[in-house]
Amino acid sequence: MRTVYEKIDDMRGNLITVTAEKVGLGELARVDLKNGRHAYASVLRIDGKKVTLQVFQSTRGISTGDKVTFLGHEIQVIFSDALFGRRFSGSGVPIDNGPDIVGDAIDIAGPAFNPVRRIIPREMVRTNIPMIDVFNCLVKSQKIPIFSVAGEPYNALLMRIANQTDADVVIIGGMGLTFSEYQAFIDNAEKSGSMNKTVMFIHRATDPAVECILVPDMALACAERFALQDYDVLVLLTDMTAFADSIKEIAITMDQIPSNRGYPGSLYSDLASRYEKAVAMDGSGSITIVAVTTMPGDDVTHPIPDNTGYITEGQYYLHNGSIDPFGSLSRLKQLVIGKVTREDHGDLANAMIRLYAESKKARERRSMGFRLSKWDEQLLHYSRLFEAKMMNLDVNLSLEDALDMGWKIFAECFKPEEVGVKQAIISKYWPTKIVNTEQTDG
Repeated sequence: MRTVYEKIDDMRGNLITVTAEKVGLGELARVDLKNGRHAYASVLRIDGKKVTLQVFQSTRGISTGDKVTFLGHEIQVIFSDALFGRRFSGSGVPIDNGPDIVGDAIDIAGPAFNPVRRIIPREMVRTNIPMIDVFNCLVKSQKIPIFSVAGEPYNALLMRIANQTDADVVIIGGMGLTFSEYQAFIDNAEKSGSMNKTVMFIHRATDPAVECILVPDMALACAERFALQDYDVLVLLTDMTAFADSIKEIAITMDQIPSNRGYPGSLYSDLASRYEKAVAMDGSGSITIVAVTTMPGDDVTHPIPDNTGYITEGQYYLHNGSIDPFGSLSRLKQLVIGKVTREDHGDLANAMIRLYAESKKARERRSMGFRLSKWDEQLLHYSRLFEAKMMNLDVNLSLEDALDMGWKIFAECFKPEEVGVKQAIISKYWPTKIVNTEQTDG
């Protein structure tokens, strides 16, 4: 039998304190208001009999005389195949004017998947974005952030990935979104025809901070269930900085002693417990996580990107509207390049990056007024083609077409012996007919 507590001891912001016994961290409670309505809250801290809860809405209308009932279970999300095409708040409530979901109630924020049933990832997640597929492959079960700054098109990049991925299910977790950002995800899914395999959990900037913290847990709990049904699931989270800032806001309200730059000392484990849900299951599906992390002041040493870098398996660095080939890294790409992709993949990608780095030096020589050699002119021409045909985020090419485009760019700018690729690969893949790539669509 549930015990009803008829007095709220203290209220501060979205936090309430109740004297209670036999409750657990994360347990869900219902607050019955005198006007007949009710609100829900989650246990954040237990200090003896003093229990602090975070209310999932504004505390306006709640009084110290309202009743609090602990429900005996943690926050849950309803799971079923009816989730496809639907949108929910951070507390799991439909926000698309659709009906309530009927299905299984599953706890969120559970432990990471059993390591014994994890397998080494060997499959590639295709995105049709050359800067990912060619140079830093996304691998099934990988956890990787997009490091960026405010104003960069990181949400547009996530939409491209959602539209073009070969994953079976796409789950979007939006945190701190403006209305226009939220609407852009909806419009994109409807326009691209990907809505029928997409589920959205959305926290808007005006929603309570606790719902922001719940979004990744809701998304990943559903992802685990889909993966157990043999689906390959891609979870796209934006923005993990809003998630960390919400944790910071709640910690400050609870008078916790702050750590680096005001963030709680638990920041690393708060991030890791979400990222570690990425998994390739033995005999079942997989969960792959791509999460935006905006860096305040473009500072990679900020606590959020700094901690993220220790947890994840590389990063995509979005800079000046494109994925930076030098700041980006996929630590799992060696598991698929040349193994499940074409034999020329690794040699071509390495040569293209090396020559693009040389072209940067040629640009510096030109900007300083030095006389340019013929080799410098070749490099400058190559850099223009590389940026237009590979780095441009509007380019939509399958991996094989992107590799072919790379060889065409080489053939237009260099002689075979100038690119530094072994002769056996050159003989097989060097174009026999040189096509002006500037006159072709990429």
